[in-house]
Amino acid sequence: MIYYIYADDKEAFIEECKALGVWSQLLEEQSRAKNEELSPNNEIVYLPFSKLGELDIANASRLLVTGCLNEIKVLMGIAHQNDLPLGIIPTEEQKELIKTFDLPSKKEEAVIQAFHVSEKKIDLLYCNGEIVLQEVVVGDAPPLDRFDSTLNGKSVFDRIKIFWRTMKRVKELQHAQMKITVAQSNEIKLSAVGIVGIKYPNNTFASKLIASQLSSTDGKLSIVILSPTSIMQYMGYLFQSLVSHLTPEHLPNAVGYIRSNMISIEPKEPMDVLIDSAEKQLTPIELEVQEKALALGVGEKFWEKQGKESGGKDSIKIDHLPSDEENADYLSKNIPLFSHASQEQYASLFTNLREESRLSSTFMTLLILATMIATFGLFINSSSVIIGAMLLAPLMQPIVSLSMGVLRQDTALQINGAKTILIGVTAVLATAALIAVFTPIERLSTEMAGRLSPTILDLFVAIVSGVAAAYAKSNEKIVGSLAGVAIAVALVPPIAVAGIGLGWGNWHMFFMAFLLFVTNLVGIVLAAALTFTVLGFSPLHIAKKGMLTWMAIVVIVAIPLYSSFAKMKEDIEVQSTLSNLAFNVGEHDVKLTHVELLHHPKIDEIRCEVISTGILSKKEKERLKEAILKSIHKQAKVIVTFRYRL
Repeated sequence: MIYYIYADDKEAFIEECKALGVWSQLLEEQSRAKNEELSPNNEIVYLPFSKLGELDIANASRLLVTGCLNEIKVLMGIAHQNDLPLGIIPTEEQKELIKTFDLPSKKEEAVIQAFHVSEKKIDLLYCNGEIVLQEVVVGDAPPLDRFDSTLNGKSVFDRIKIFWRTMKRVKELQHAQMKITVAQSNEIKLSAVGIVGIKYPNNTFASKLIASQLSSTDGKLSIVILSPTSIMQYMGYLFQSLVSHLTPEHLPNAVGYIRSNMISIEPKEPMDVLIDSAEKQLTPIELEVQEKALALGVGEKFWEKQGKESGGKDSIKIDHLPSDEENADYLSKNIPLFSHASQEQYASLFTNLREESRLSSTFMTLLILATMIATFGLFINSSSVIIGAMLLAPLMQPIVSLSMGVLRQDTALQINGAKTILIGVTAVLATAALIAVFTPIERLSTEMAGRLSPTILDLFVAIVSGVAAAYAKSNEKIVGSLAGVAIAVALVPPIAVAGIGLGWGNWHMFFMAFLLFVTNLVGIVLAAALTFTVLGFSPLHIAKKGMLTWMAIVVIVAIPLYSSFAKMKEDIEVQSTLSNLAFNVGEHDVKLTHVELLHHPKIDEIRCEVISTGILSKKEKERLKEAILKSIHKQAKVIVTFRYRL
């Protein structure tokens, strides 16, 4: 006997199904498959849910069902307990159910598939004894608990609106300490805002993130855990999910997952539990899988969606989620704008920075040796020698320590860092000046000249280098990258050039080179402090005072740098205007090459080469000067070197 159980309000739908001409053919196929004659026992009995008590389960050979999710789950439970095949005939509005099990939306096709139940049985997920068809949601986990169909046909503008609507809920999200126990009594403690439990690939955002881990026949269930440690981290995850069209290749930092055959979830305080978007319960809950429990009529695509990496072992990826009590307590109050470093992370970094802020014989020895190498490299104009000095110099260490002192308003760390920097810079200046005095060469090399024109671009380099230095210092795995930062920002060479300027008595050279060092110093301190804030090593209300002070210092330093940048821009414009400029000055044609603009206190100077077809007369030279000055729209001295085309 085949029983077709349907919702009481679906009588019109059932009448339409009865009118289909496929029933007799399907019954004949079933009889032939069992080598039986067609008899009343093979007929279909239509039974509304209100008369479910009339179901003669002992004589039932198959169950069919049309109804809401809860009604379908009731029939799934009956089919499981009595080892009967089950076919679902969905209504058109049950789109997510259709997608999950690849059910046809057309009635005739749905009826045919409901009869052709696969011999392969699927697992069933139970939550506190109740079947879960789509998902279990503990707490709040947007958008993990949503179906990706919410984005179907949405433009980028629409996706951004959904993104901002979801972001507004971030204030409602609250971390809770949870105890999660998996099979074999393996206990895990962590902090999270919400958890989504799933069994089948069901097109939710949670299932998309761990698609390779989901299988309907492996005896395992999966929970996806949402645990953002900062608003910025959550914003990045949301943007990736709701705005980007690409599915993340790796699990976002705000998300973890656990896969096992049995998982219990017990928060410190009771939390709401939503089963299939309807049934509400309270924690604690126990999720359990009944392996190969039900023969269900599903489509071919349902089997194609099963994860390829699923296996018999449990999978746990939660190492990046907050688990220590300090982090859990901190996050339970509210989700901060930036991540909060743990006490262990802070203690480790702070110990290193405090040690590196102190003046030591090792620091001074390395710094003086690096200064000597850099100074000789500047004299012989060797960039490779200067790079070696950059790598050897330890001046970056107290600067990063000073930035942490500024951030945390730690007076001792600030004083120690500033004192070490001051003594170190003084030693570099003195060493370079002595070498300049005793070296019988007073020639400005290209490497020296390259450090005499700092611009606002150098400040940008220093800021980016400060970010890199702080990030590398906070992560032991990449701390070796500090060497690259030292090369990029070049702290010792500009001080060495300033020292050479002192030795030669060239104050312009001293001030310009020292300005470059100050630029590097203030840029690194400010950027490193901001980076440490973003990484969670200080709350904003503590860091604000120090950062505002150093922002003001950066603005003051930026004024002469912008002036230098304007001059550099002017030089480029002049060179661009005059280079390869060709015209006639009378009897001869001339062409300008190798144009150079030099700035002097009273009047600027233009130097260039002039290629002429012959020797110019005095009047032609005057015309040449007038043409040059007219082209650049400014007064300047003009010094030319003549070359003649033969």
